[in-house]
Amino acid sequence: MENLTFSFALLVLLLNSFGLSLSSVTDKQSLIFFKNSITSDPNAFLSTNWSQNTSVCSWIGVSCGLKHGRVTALNLTHYSLAGTVSPHLGNLTFLNYLDISFNNFTGMLPFELSKLHRLKVMNVGVNSFTGEIPTWLDSLPKLEVLNLYDNKFSGSLSGGICDNHPNIKAVDFSANQISGEIPPNIWKCRDLELLALSFNHFNGKIPSEIGALKMLRELYLGVNDFQGGIPPELGNLSRLEILDIRGASLTGNIPSSIFNISSLTQLALNNNSLSGPIPDNMCNNIPNIQTLDLISNQLEGRIPPNMWKCRHVRMLGLANNNLSGSIPRAIGNMSMLSLLQISFNQITGELPDEIGKLPKLEHLDVYNNSLHGPIPSSIFNISTMKNLYASYNEFSGTLPSDTGHSLVNLQELVLSHNRLNGPIPAFIANASKLSLLDISTNSFSGPIPYFGNLKQLQILFLSENNLSGAESPTQELGFLSSLTSCPLLNSLGISGNPINGILPTSIRNFSTSLKTIEASNSNIMGAIPPEIGNLSSLLFLGLAGNQLNGIIPPTIGNMKQLQFIYLSSNHLVGSIPNEVCKMNNLGELILVGNMLVGPIPDCLGDVKSLRNIYLDSNQLTSTIPPNLWSLTDLVILSLSSNSFNGQLSPELGKLKMLNVLDLSSNQFAGEIPSVIDGCQTLTFLNLSNNRFNGSIPQSLGNVKGLVTLDLSYNNLSGSIPKSLEHLPFLVNFNGSNNQALCGPTTFHVSPCPVNHHKSRLYTFIVPLVILSVIVVICSLMLVLITRTSKKKKEALSHDNSPLVSECRRVSYIELERGTNYFSETNLLGRGSFGSVFEATLSDGLKVAVKVFNLDLQGAIRSFDVESTILSSIRHRNLVRVIGCCCHMEFRALILTYMPNGSLDKWLHFNMYSLDLIQRLKIAIDVGAALEYLHHGLTFPVAHCDIKPSNVLLDQDMIAHLADFGISKLFYGGETVIQTQTMATVGYAAPEIHQQLPQMNIVW
Repeated sequence: MENLTFSFALLVLLLNSFGLSLSSVTDKQSLIFFKNSITSDPNAFLSTNWSQNTSVCSWIGVSCGLKHGRVTALNLTHYSLAGTVSPHLGNLTFLNYLDISFNNFTGMLPFELSKLHRLKVMNVGVNSFTGEIPTWLDSLPKLEVLNLYDNKFSGSLSGGICDNHPNIKAVDFSANQISGEIPPNIWKCRDLELLALSFNHFNGKIPSEIGALKMLRELYLGVNDFQGGIPPELGNLSRLEILDIRGASLTGNIPSSIFNISSLTQLALNNNSLSGPIPDNMCNNIPNIQTLDLISNQLEGRIPPNMWKCRHVRMLGLANNNLSGSIPRAIGNMSMLSLLQISFNQITGELPDEIGKLPKLEHLDVYNNSLHGPIPSSIFNISTMKNLYASYNEFSGTLPSDTGHSLVNLQELVLSHNRLNGPIPAFIANASKLSLLDISTNSFSGPIPYFGNLKQLQILFLSENNLSGAESPTQELGFLSSLTSCPLLNSLGISGNPINGILPTSIRNFSTSLKTIEASNSNIMGAIPPEIGNLSSLLFLGLAGNQLNGIIPPTIGNMKQLQFIYLSSNHLVGSIPNEVCKMNNLGELILVGNMLVGPIPDCLGDVKSLRNIYLDSNQLTSTIPPNLWSLTDLVILSLSSNSFNGQLSPELGKLKMLNVLDLSSNQFAGEIPSVIDGCQTLTFLNLSNNRFNGSIPQSLGNVKGLVTLDLSYNNLSGSIPKSLEHLPFLVNFNGSNNQALCGPTTFHVSPCPVNHHKSRLYTFIVPLVILSVIVVICSLMLVLITRTSKKKKEALSHDNSPLVSECRRVSYIELERGTNYFSETNLLGRGSFGSVFEATLSDGLKVAVKVFNLDLQGAIRSFDVESTILSSIRHRNLVRVIGCCCHMEFRALILTYMPNGSLDKWLHFNMYSLDLIQRLKIAIDVGAALEYLHHGLTFPVAHCDIKPSNVLLDQDMIAHLADFGISKLFYGGETVIQTQTMATVGYAAPEIHQQLPQMNIVW
């Protein structure tokens, strides 16, 4: 018996050992499958460490249990692995820790991972997983940490996450594409300590039930699309340390309960639309707060005077609000403060001297307020100061000259647009870490210091002051030479100063990092040194409004990166060098107001990057080189006040992007090319003071965007084309001083003469013609009315039958696509309550879409009236409604498309015409439609707005009555439907407000 018992125990031990060995083999096979699904292992972590000849427990990133040797943890974070997750990973049934974050995994998480019932920690963050959040996550009962952050998960958040995970402590779904509302049963995650849902598309209200998560320490809900405000219940989170709801579209006041969370260390509510005042007692109950960020809201009122009680605050952000009043002096007691942002408010008063007592202040930003008085000298003694922004205020006085030696860490000093004066203090030139200095638009005076010691300097803006820079006797600008020792200098602005000096040849030594030089209006004298060509990396050169003389140096062609060159209003002479054509990145060439002579270089048309050319007010001659017309992307061509001659080339019509063409005050001759209508984007055309002759081309009326047209002081003749009268934006026309030009007096030209020799003949002929026409009309009317009455009876018997076809419902997306996203090119016209677009539906049907502007009073009623009437009537001469698109913020009717447009176009535009028969047929069609509306329905309909623009013509020129938006439907003599706006002025009968609808409609 004892032997039998021993044998049985031995058998059980062997079987258990075999089972563990088999399970261990299964774990290895699962991980081999996982390895094989990896498509990229750039650091060879798995290929060199995961060998089938070694124990799986010795593999990198793998941990096993001591008791059974099974895999319990897989940690492959930051390995740069790529591929998909193998479903075989679900066979690691003893796994309780899985971290594959910070890799490049793609695809969906396999369902087989739902078998990992022992899993406590799952971290797949910072990958590229897609698909909806797996519902099988609810079947992992022991899960405590679930991190899916920074992937591409979509869908909504399941309420089961808290129903099935009672022990969950951390949930991080931030930086995905999750939408919908936060489930209100979130309160069931009672042990939750971290909830991160930021950077998604959550909407709806933030559930107040979050306030029941008593263990919560960190809450991140920022950058979502919430509606409403912050739930006051969040103030119940007594252990909360971090509350971050930045950029979440929040509105309303900040609940005072938030400022009662004594454990709070970080509060970030920036970039919302929160309003109201900041509570005065906000700092009474949050003694541990370190970060307080309320930037970019709509907060108003004053900065709380007891702000100093937030003694541990390091970052205080109040910028971009509507705060007013002064800065509390007690703010100087916040000894831990390192960042203070109060910019873009309405703060007044002086900058408190007490701020200079903040020993750890690194960043002070009071930009764009109404602060005045001097900047306290104590500010410049804060040794920790890195950034000081005080631009766009009313600071005055001088900067201290005997302080500032402590600014050893100063990196950015921005004091522009104030009223500061006096010299630039020497300490600025010794702030060795300074990278940005902007003191432009003040009243600083004296010489510009040498800044050669600022090796970190990148941006130097000194413009619009009273600074000088000349050194006698050479008059060279030595401070420019010193700047060549600043290897990182990127932008230099010294415009608007009386510098009174000469550009030194040492500018050739500027670093290749220099991209911008703006030195206009600075009284710089002498010649442009040829050494300027060494600035091969320069993008912008502005030397306009100086006293420069001599020639434009040919070496300028070496500046191949240059995009903008401004040399206007100088005394430059000679010709434009051909080397300009080597600047193949040049976008804007401005040489206005010099004394340049000769022709435009023939090769300038080779600089295809050119967009704007200004060569006005020089002494340039010859013709425009033919190659210039090849600049098809040219936007502005201004050559006025020169001595150019010859005729304009027909190639002008190729400049499709041309917006401004000014050739005034030259000696151009010949006719204005008829192809000028090829310049479809032209808004400004000035050809005045030349020798153009012939007539104004009719095609000029096709340039629909023309605003200014000056053709004065030429030799033009003939009448002004009627096409110009219909240009919708033309407000400035000058055709004066063309002796043979005539037209409407509104164009300030002589009226065209009337031919009196035929007046007697007309006296006899006109009455005869009129009499003949009347006879013909009467005859035709008798014939057509007889035929139409027969057809009308047939039509009435057919069309008055009940509608059997259902109204088609069309989605908004289909309308968007069909109208090319409601593009202006698809616009057919505009009316009182909206616009009509041409559209092609998904089945290829071309329709007209009438979109109602719901912001206009009466638009919704107009939609209701029109849809009610059109859905209940049918007649061959009424526009048929095909369908509609209707939801809370969008309403549209889908109507039959009429390719020949409105009758108004055929009556009033020269390019369209109707013969007598067509006019008569259209009148009969409209009459038939009105008779049907008045007598062919159970309830008479009064259209109330009959006018040519509401009569539409199909491809066979059959008229259809449209626009029932202000119609009246009568029942028993009373109005059933009526809108507020009645009829169009000029087309309405005088009795329109009386109860005589049928008489009014045919008035």
